[in-house]
Amino acid sequence: MSAQMEIRPAMLAATRFRETHEADWLRLAGLLDLIEKGSVRRLSTEDLVALPVLYRATLSSLSLARSTSLDKALIDYLEQLSVRAYFVVYGVRTPALRRIGDFFLRGLPTAVSALKRETLAAALLLLLGTIVGYLLVRSDPSWFYGIVDKQLAGGRDPSAAASTLRDMLYKREDNLLATFATFLFTHNAQMAILAFALGFAFGVPTALLVIYNGVTLGAFLALYSAHGLVIPLGGWLLIHGTTELFAIILAGAAGFRIGLAMAFPGRAARLDAITAAGREAATAMLGVVFMLGVAGILEGIGRQTVTSDIARYAIAATALAGWLFYFYGSWRRDPSR
Repeated sequence: MSAQMEIRPAMLAATRFRETHEADWLRLAGLLDLIEKGSVRRLSTEDLVALPVLYRATLSSLSLARSTSLDKALIDYLEQLSVRAYFVVYGVRTPALRRIGDFFLRGLPTAVSALKRETLAAALLLLLGTIVGYLLVRSDPSWFYGIVDKQLAGGRDPSAAASTLRDMLYKREDNLLATFATFLFTHNAQMAILAFALGFAFGVPTALLVIYNGVTLGAFLALYSAHGLVIPLGGWLLIHGTTELFAIILAGAAGFRIGLAMAFPGRAARLDAITAAGREAATAMLGVVFMLGVAGILEGIGRQTVTSDIARYAIAATALAGWLFYFYGSWRRDPSR
């Protein structure tokens, strides 16, 4: 009997609480329904002014309901209503296509441009590795076997004849060529992902990976240079390489940004510095993924069908100029920077 007497006051309190505030909840729910259905224009000025007021009133009701242990169904309802109102009041509701457009027009180039110093450092390390790899193999061809994986070499090594090396650069249909192209793309994609992911180790593994990628490139340049084929090789590589190598450099830059934030957080707390660096680096990495996709198209189609050195270099130069303009051109200057 006493238990029933205790339940009745609680039920009466919940009923009175609902009767007092339900009108505001229902009005807020009605406004949210209109907004979520895309009918914002049907809201009057009074409704728009009332929206944040009703949201705060609902939060107060939710807080009171929790503190007085009112029925769970009511608390769940108020929680759901508060969450819906939060995203309407504070969230930016834009169409998916517009969000994608904003990312490519502003978000991505701004993030990449913010990594200028790290990008320059990664490019210099790649160049350094290329020079080292070239000099090593040029001085002693046996270095090639220690630098380049057999599968990556794809039959291209110091034992190959000049005619074989040349033919593989220009043949339109060659299963071995296609296999090598696929493996090279996969290898570079893995390098890009690792260069970014290992940035958390203060950027040291990232630097080593970028240098190693350059050493591998230099080894191939030395191999073909010994047969007077460095210019044809350059066209064969760069038709997609200006995009793919640029992507690897950006991945290294993203890794460096995180590594620097860990090593030198500045006045900010280390976790806050890493979080801020991670946002820019992650945005840049989305661009890297996009660039690798473009490189794959150029590698799988352009390089197989375009056999003119001049045309290959022209495509490579156009691609590089396009990326530089896209990432660093004044057209997308962010006034906040």
